[in-house]
Parts: sequence; structure tokens; C-alpha cells
Amino acid sequence: MQYIGLDLAWSSKNPTGAAVLSGDRTGAVLTETRLLGSDDEVLDFVAAQAPAGPCLIAVDAPLAVPNLTAQRPGELALARVFGGYQAGAHPANREHLTRYNGGQIRGEVLVERLARLGFVHDPAQVQQDEPRAVVEVYPHPAMVALFGLTRTLKYKRKRQELARMHEDWATYHTHLARLDRAEPPLSGLEPLLAHDPAALKGRQLKNHEDQVDAVMCAYIALYAHRFPERCELFGTLDAGYILTPTLKERWRVKVS
Repeated sequence: MQYIGLDLAWSSKNPTGAAVLSGDRTGAVLTETRLLGSDDEVLDFVAAQAPAGPCLIAVDAPLAVPNLTAQRPGELALARVFGGYQAGAHPANREHLTRYNGGQIRGEVLVERLARLGFVHDPAQVQQDEPRAVVEVYPHPAMVALFGLTRTLKYKRKRQELARMHEDWATYHTHLARLDRAEPPLSGLEPLLAHDPAALKGRQLKNHEDQVDAVMCAYIALYAHRFPERCELFGTLDAGYILTPTLKERWRVKVS
């Protein structure tokens, strides 16, 4: 089965990172990374990689935003657990997000169009043996939970010292490289991680960031499929939510 990660840009004017893992809940290999543009490009990519059969798509972007202003209840709930790790989410509301995509929220448009390809928008689907579903995820709390971080990595911060940014990039790469020994394991990252972020600037660095974050999204999908009881849903499908691996003390006991 396929696990697809999308670091979806809020506007189609900016690149969207995409990554594909092939395998099953016991482990997978990275088979593709790409930079995509328009909604049509994103849908064509998904259709080519997973024309039928089981597939989980994990998207780092709001997929359901019913609130006009303020933030979704799920973001508040996430902040109560992960705020101390600096891993809270940006507030998502219609007033803000519709400015980027011609009056529409891009994640909601994506969900509607994916439905025509047979994808169900429902985080509960990660518990199914052969899901064909799309879910909203957020890499920062996932990295805290999966990598045992005490704070989020500041590889994206725009106004920090370069040395700190490069240090956090190196840490990010190190943790990703170790996923081949994780549970579930992910292999095939060597070509992507061969790039040295310290040698990249401007758009090249941003392109690398988008693709690496897409890989992280895809791994969240794989992990949630393998360990749904180790993941947490902050919010609800109707009011908006974020699905993420959670802290060990918050794992649920698996019912056999």
C-alpha cells in the first residue's frame, strides 16, 4: 500500500512538497519525492501514485475549517498538551485562510477532489487494514513524540542565527536517518538526506524543507496505521482536528 505525505502550501502559487512510501504497516520504503504546484498537479500526482487500492494521505494543512475567526478547538487542545514543547499549531480560521486561495480553503478543496478518487476524509480510517483515506497531520508535535524532543526543531525560523538553524537541520536529518531502525521502519531516505541544508540557500533550501516535511507527513500516516493507539486526535472531524503521534504517557491500551 501507499502512504502519501503532502506539505500542502496554502496557496497554489507556492510549491507543495510530496512524498510517497510503499509498503505496509510493518514498514515501508521512500519511493518518490516531488514538488508540486496547482491543485491539478497535486491530484494528478496522487492519481498516478495510488490510482486504486489502499492508501493513506497525510496532509500538513487545515482540511476542515468551519470557524470564521479565532481558532479551532482542536488547536487549543493540542496546545494544552504540546505547547510546553513549543509545538502548538497556528490558528486556522476561514477569515485568514481564504485570503491565500481565491476565497477558498485549499485543504477543503483537496478533500472534495480526492473524494472523486475514492478517498474518505476520516481519521478513524487509520485503524482499518486497507484504508483509502486522507487525514490532517502536523509534523511538529509528531517529531516531539517520535524523536523524544524537549522542544521543536527551529529549522524554519526566519530570524534566528544561521548556526542554530543549521544545527537543528542536522538534528532533523539525524532523526530521519534513524527511522530505518524505528518501529515501523522507513528506508530509502539516503538520496534525500545526502543534501546538506547548510549548503542550500533561498528557494533551494525551501524546496528541500518542503520535501523533507512531506516525508515526515507520510511517516506519520505509516505510524498511525501501525500504532493508532499511540496517536491522538485533537478536535473532531466536524469542527476540525489534527491527528498526531502523541506522548508515551498518553498512549491508549490497545484492545485486541
